[in-house]
Amino acid sequence: MKIMKFGGTSVGKPERMHQVKDLVTRGDEPTIVVLSALSGTTNALVGIGDALASADRVLAKERIDELHAHYLDFYPKLLKTDEARQIAESIIKEHFEFLNIILKISFNEAINRDILAQGELLSTKLFYTLLGELEIPAVFLSALDFMSIDENSEPELNKISEKLKAILAQHPGQKLFVTQGYICKNHRNEVDNLKRGGSDYTASLVAAAINASVCEIWTDIDGMHNNDPRIVDRTRPIAELSFDEAAELAYFGAKILHPASIWPAQQYNVPVRLLNTMDPEAHGTLIKENVETTGVKAIAAKDGITAIKIKSSRMLLAYGFLRRVFEIFEKYKTPIDMITTSEVAVSVTIDDLSHLSQILEELEVLGSVEVDQNQTIVCIVGNLVSETQGVVRSVLDSVDNFPIRMVSYGGSRHNVSLLIDSKFKKDALQQLNEGVFVWD
Repeated sequence: MKIMKFGGTSVGKPERMHQVKDLVTRGDEPTIVVLSALSGTTNALVGIGDALASADRVLAKERIDELHAHYLDFYPKLLKTDEARQIAESIIKEHFEFLNIILKISFNEAINRDILAQGELLSTKLFYTLLGELEIPAVFLSALDFMSIDENSEPELNKISEKLKAILAQHPGQKLFVTQGYICKNHRNEVDNLKRGGSDYTASLVAAAINASVCEIWTDIDGMHNNDPRIVDRTRPIAELSFDEAAELAYFGAKILHPASIWPAQQYNVPVRLLNTMDPEAHGTLIKENVETTGVKAIAAKDGITAIKIKSSRMLLAYGFLRRVFEIFEKYKTPIDMITTSEVAVSVTIDDLSHLSQILEELEVLGSVEVDQNQTIVCIVGNLVSETQGVVRSVLDSVDNFPIRMVSYGGSRHNVSLLIDSKFKKDALQQLNEGVFVWD
């Protein structure tokens, strides 16, 4: 059995949802289809929640009506028969009645999570209705029946596997199943979610839970590219990546894949394919356990980085100093991306500024503190890239015309990372593109 996950742009228009139908029915292998919400829906639902959180019910109502109008325009173009259209109209009516009821009750975080769940429920129900109209046998699976997270918001993979396998066993011989990405139940049995980008995570978790033959992630570009095509003049798709390489790229800014989605597939050695809904015959990118090629594969950039330097000639070499520094970040649950040290200072980078003022206040007890904001981590990724002769020289030579705030080298065999001021990001990516890749 394989997993096929389709993002919002792949189902965002009626004709694209028809393309998805063609893709999921063209093979004989049993398939679980994981769908995101229609493109723009999650952002609209976030906006509704934000308006309600601000007690602006008029604005919330306007946003609900705008989204409702979009779906009322969508379904007649998706479906042709009166019967199927009546089913779709009933589905849309049910979900938007729910959103309008929320306008009349007290708003809280649990209700907000219910609001956010509506997008995936709508997309999967409409897609399932399309399959029914075309008399394509399929089973509708509610992710809320098997997808769960614990009190730390971590997926309960063993429970997910047990529940999902039991559900699938109830449908022997069935070859097509449709379920939602993103949504789940939490440890209080409330509707919750896997955070933004969580549909990729759902697909990988489902693939791991049933030991799928492959987890296909379908988007609107032909695989992961070797650089950011929105910024760099020429890029190319990467044929193969190891799980470790893909995880580095996803974490450090490659938008095609959610960072968390690599881990479950890697743990259970399920290959992941990144494919293009608009060009199904393109090779895309295959992510697997091991790859033989070495050297630089790709470059990614992560914005919104803040660098913090703690300088203390009196305490840095003292036993336990670094532990005290890290405990402050741990206390405020703030992850560190990069770290460099010298005899008198330690520098770290973070991207979560929720507790920056408290962190700085506690760090100042340990020494003088300097903060640089609006920084970007540029990550150069490849198999054994940190051990390949000449790679570091070519990286540094490519960006020798502007200052580098930090360099991380040797912490991973698969990446070399630079911290630069964000104003240099575009030039850095362009220059690295020409300096570290061989172009025909």
